[in-house]
Amino acid sequence: MNQQKVCELVRDQRFEGFLLVRSSDQRTGGNGAKYLDLNLADRTGEVNAKVWDGNVQPPVPGSIVKVRGGTLEYNGRLQLRVERIRGMVESDDVDVSLLTPCAPETPEAMLGQIEEVIAGFKSEPIRKITQEMLRRFDEKLRYYPAAQRIHHAERSGLLHHTTGMLKTAKVILDVYPWLNSDLLYAGVILHDLCKTEEMDSDPMGVVRDYSKEGLLLGHLVLGVTRIQEAANDLGISGEPVVLLQHMMLSHHGEAEFGSPRKPMFPEAEVLHWVDLLDARMNEMQTAIGKLKPGVFSEKIWSLDRRLYHAEYDALENAPEG
Repeated sequence: MNQQKVCELVRDQRFEGFLLVRSSDQRTGGNGAKYLDLNLADRTGEVNAKVWDGNVQPPVPGSIVKVRGGTLEYNGRLQLRVERIRGMVESDDVDVSLLTPCAPETPEAMLGQIEEVIAGFKSEPIRKITQEMLRRFDEKLRYYPAAQRIHHAERSGLLHHTTGMLKTAKVILDVYPWLNSDLLYAGVILHDLCKTEEMDSDPMGVVRDYSKEGLLLGHLVLGVTRIQEAANDLGISGEPVVLLQHMMLSHHGEAEFGSPRKPMFPEAEVLHWVDLLDARMNEMQTAIGKLKPGVFSEKIWSLDRRLYHAEYDALENAPEG
């Protein structure tokens, strides 16, 4: 399959090829006419697309479509105006592996990094609970994204998010060596595992919706429950269990973001900030990657701001004054 990569698209360019549907909505414009608002992707990136034909039905997220159209720039953001669109058929020669945004490392490599960290735990109860939780979620963890849209929304994105947080946690432990490393590392590894129950993702890493348990309980409450179940099966109780459960409940930091408790010991506080930092950096990297230097993004609602792609080359050659 030979087609232009999404990351290489520029304004005023023709495009024809196959793309993965990450989101698909039929909307109504100010003039009352219906249109499709799509986010289409290959493994190199994602582009917003519009189909200005109210008779076209929105394709299913996670499906593959063939599109033909041209690119334009709207509010500093590249957009694809689709003239023709159809679903993939059996006779199409499509390499699906080229269409799925993926984590930069293989699932096996990232799982190996996590297992290496667990092997270094000094606390046997924390090590056993963490290993058991990892075992229970092993299959889904290999392909699940960390979120539907906001950050690490890619195949194996949950592992990408976790390993990134572990690297940041290691640096923080070098600065604050009095923190309990087992507790912090275990919190990082466990904190989002139950997103594999909260969201409904296909093996391509595309989340179609949230599960009933995800909508009614959420991954924080599910995490507390699963830790208790693992501890019961292992015959472990007391302080290690309660501390890990508190880290699950508090890692979003505030009640308005879903945490019924604020972090109440240092390792829980660090987990909250490491989680937020890694998510924010990934979200900003993704947004900035779609902009040209010197251009502002449209408002990113999850961040409640616009972002600016700094002209980094100009820093090397700034005029003297």
